[in-house]
Amino acid sequence: MTHFPKLTMVLRRLAQAVPVVVLATFIVFSLLKLVPGDVAVTLAGDNASEQRIAEIRALYGLDRPFFVQYAGWIAKAFQGDLSRSLLSGEAVVDSILRCFPHTLLIVVLAMLIALLIGIPLGVFAASRRGGPADTLVMGVASVGVAVPNFWLGMLLVSYFALEKGWLPATGAVSLGDSVGGALGHAILPAVALAAGSVAEVTRQLRSSLVEILSSQHVRTLHAKGLSPARILWVHGLKNVSVNLLTVISLLFNRLLAATVVVEAVFAIPGMGGLVVNAAMNRDFPVVQGVVFAMVLVVVAINLVTDILYKIFDPRVA
Repeated sequence: MTHFPKLTMVLRRLAQAVPVVVLATFIVFSLLKLVPGDVAVTLAGDNASEQRIAEIRALYGLDRPFFVQYAGWIAKAFQGDLSRSLLSGEAVVDSILRCFPHTLLIVVLAMLIALLIGIPLGVFAASRRGGPADTLVMGVASVGVAVPNFWLGMLLVSYFALEKGWLPATGAVSLGDSVGGALGHAILPAVALAAGSVAEVTRQLRSSLVEILSSQHVRTLHAKGLSPARILWVHGLKNVSVNLLTVISLLFNRLLAATVVVEAVFAIPGMGGLVVNAAMNRDFPVVQGVVFAMVLVVVAINLVTDILYKIFDPRVA
């Protein structure tokens, strides 16, 4: 019987996600239609006749009413058919499957770096709140938030790749081809992407821990004779786990969006490069497909976060 509430929660969250997906894709679909120019004219080429342009419109369904076009596209999208690129003719799903692993690897590495550095720093600052160490850590965290990803990325390329030659400056390698090569190409982009996230994890965790450590519950634990280290690492972190999950979920979604700039700096063939090139060349099916895929990823992350909320704190509805 204990599994039914969780299953009900998952189904409810999935039902709530459908309008979000529809609304997000509808907005993007609408904005693309506002872009100046005619896609059919672009596809038909220079000096194309009106008859040829009309044939292109009919072939790609561009002559149909707007809502009919969107309804047909979203119905196929939920069936896994994201149409084909207007320029290359490649299935959009295949383009996404080729590019998404590069983006996902960078984001996962950046998230791991943020947690491995940010959690100890946050705990360290909270345990010395009000002291010089706390002030120093929070000052460094503020700098980390302010540093632009692309600027840090260029510095990393200049020193570690061009000057020292320790890591590759650009490009990407598939994990299936070489695990070491893939990680080597992903380290510098991940570090550039993780700088702000390290600072955010540090600041949020420090703030939550300070609040917990100042509570009556913790003072009672001190009175019972528990060591400060046990109170901090066991009881403190347990009580801030839900807040930390929220921070992780929001940061992961933010990092997915931030990869557009980082991938441009490091010339990585990921989702950012795919959607930017498609937008510049008016390849609307690719843009729409990438947005649809990324919305699904965000929905999946939020769903996993909700399930973890329920595990860490059964009181969460």
